Amino acid sequence: MKIVVLDGYALNPGDLNWDDLEALGELTIYDRTTPEQTLERAADAEIVYTNKVILNREIISNLPRLKFIGVLATGYNVVDITAANDAGVTVCNIPAYSTQSVAQLVFAHILHFTNKVGLHAKSVSNGDWASSKDFAYWLSPQSELAGKTLGIIGFGQIGQAVAPIALAFGMKVIFNNRSKKSTTLDACQVDLDTLLQTSDFISINCPLTDDNQGFINKTSIAKMKSTAFVINTGRGPLINEQDLADALNNDEIAGAGLDVLAVEPALPENPLPKAKNCFITPHIAWATLEARQRLMQIAADNLNAFIDGRPINVVGI
Repeated sequence: MKIVVLDGYALNPGDLNWDDLEALGELTIYDRTTPEQTLERAADAEIVYTNKVILNREIISNLPRLKFIGVLATGYNVVDITAANDAGVTVCNIPAYSTQSVAQLVFAHILHFTNKVGLHAKSVSNGDWASSKDFAYWLSPQSELAGKTLGIIGFGQIGQAVAPIALAFGMKVIFNNRSKKSTTLDACQVDLDTLLQTSDFISINCPLTDDNQGFINKTSIAKMKSTAFVINTGRGPLINEQDLADALNNDEIAGAGLDVLAVEPALPENPLPKAKNCFITPHIAWATLEARQRLMQIAADNLNAFIDGRPINVVGI
């Protein structure tokens, strides 16, 4: 059985191994694959794994031996699911492997704004403390999270993992979700306007849909406190990037911590990397070693289950 991984570098830049997949067939791994290379590299493969390489109807229809597509991520928009179904190809994704890692990065961004550890550490390294007249100094306001309100937009697995961290810091937690959510956590479901108007920190953890694309925009930002911070570890297109950049540059909100952008890698003309008090990480919330180990294991489990005739984590229309 021929197995091809089209873009394996993001998952495994060298600190993991492919042993579990290698045990299941003849494995070929490409670090990266361009659209022009996709068909040639996937030719004759029965099993194809992709992370961000697009498998559209044209590609799928020209792979007659293809039986299984493994998406090395949770989102599967890179695969034409209808075309795969029409061709009798099973498509599986990797759900819920990075929940704790994403929740952790939410608070890495939040704590950056409250304490600016990097800024102060650099100052000390530059000798500023050694030459200080005082035993302590600070270059930015230092603030406690206790008593602040965290508004979570999207209360699925990740949102529900973010909430208890906030509660441990003594924060008040409110959340907005498309459907009614019951929870044993000390968190209250509110409408979106209430969340926007009352939150000190807003964590965006909802999926991207046709209905919510660009919902963080000039109108919604105008409802926020001028002292509010926006954290996005969801999907880049949830934010109108020009509107957010304008709001930051005009001091309409206090800051933004982003792990995702509408187009990745970032385009040179994107206004956010140079916006005032905007701090962007390059889509790393999912990338802890532990999360990638889980991803690798689930990818192999998916294929094992498919071979055994009991496919799991199947996605479809």
